[in-house]
Amino acid sequence: MPLHSENANKARTTQSVSFLLLDNFTLISLASAVEPLRMANQLSGRELYRWHTLSQDGNQVWASDGLPITPDASIAQAPVSDTVIVCGGVGIQRAVSREHILWLQNQARQSRRLGGICTGSWALASAGLLNGFECSVHWECLAAMQEAFPRVSVNTSLFTLDRGRYTSSGGTAPLDMMLHLIGRDHGTELTAAISDMFVYERIRNEQDHQRVPLKHTLGTHQPKLQEIVQLMEANLEEPIDLDEMAAYVDVSRRQLERLFQKYLNCTPSRYYLKLRLIRARQLLKQTSISIIELAAVCGFVSTPHFSKCYREYFGIPPREERMGPKTAQHVALVPVHHPSALSPLSRPLEALDQAREESSFASVRIQ
Repeated sequence: MPLHSENANKARTTQSVSFLLLDNFTLISLASAVEPLRMANQLSGRELYRWHTLSQDGNQVWASDGLPITPDASIAQAPVSDTVIVCGGVGIQRAVSREHILWLQNQARQSRRLGGICTGSWALASAGLLNGFECSVHWECLAAMQEAFPRVSVNTSLFTLDRGRYTSSGGTAPLDMMLHLIGRDHGTELTAAISDMFVYERIRNEQDHQRVPLKHTLGTHQPKLQEIVQLMEANLEEPIDLDEMAAYVDVSRRQLERLFQKYLNCTPSRYYLKLRLIRARQLLKQTSISIIELAAVCGFVSTPHFSKCYREYFGIPPREERMGPKTAQHVALVPVHHPSALSPLSRPLEALDQAREESSFASVRIQ
């Protein structure tokens, strides 16, 4: 697949990514962000990306599972990078220091692209670098961020790409975010091939949301709203009339609509529709149930109406969603230069050179 002209220059140069590790960062999020870069190099047979890890003082940082990671450099000695991604995790409020904030602000002044994975968005927000931006964060940190940083638009999406800010929730969500960034630079053929290598069935997009437990969004202060949502979740196949739901929890329909607008930023009908569409997507990807039957079990009066709602919400028709990405074609090998020295910053090149023996090496042609 040919590159867009605006990405052509990016494709000819190696992009550098720094991962700033904070205390108790989540290892799965770091791996989910780094591995797509490694595989992009392997499949293209080129050093499209190089990466290195940083800590405040260059000393070991412990992941939340107790594994120590020795970074490549301190922030004071950090190599120049195109992108800086903060890797957060448990106890993020305690993990962010004044030194981190000053360094991140300096990176922003140098027009670096900035990102955060898991709870790393908290560090960027603390530095004032997400004011006026949309961002994602792990759902456990969602309510705290909304309260602490009112100028930041925190959402429930798996990841968010807003101008020069790349943020994602935790777990495997950074994998989806990095695949989208790689796709911007080098095309969807490469990202589809990376997905195949990781046995990753579907690359999720910015319209995919975290499954956030409602109690973490509302706390314990809105029991009637929680009860209504639980009622909706239990009645997806045969949606209940809103007046009936309002009466069930002893509020007026007008009060019900105010509760949804205030705490969930949408109407009750829209929220109910979202629940049904999310359920439909799960069935679409995880079962072989026909789309006609799927529409019925998710409470839609007709298949055309379901398809229209699905396309408007997810940006893709349900039939195309089920088809999934195309398998990449294999092409000839591309030469790789041996790293001249075994330094920490040559590790991406070492990994690329070692991958030469893999059957997937240079299997995707990029322009």
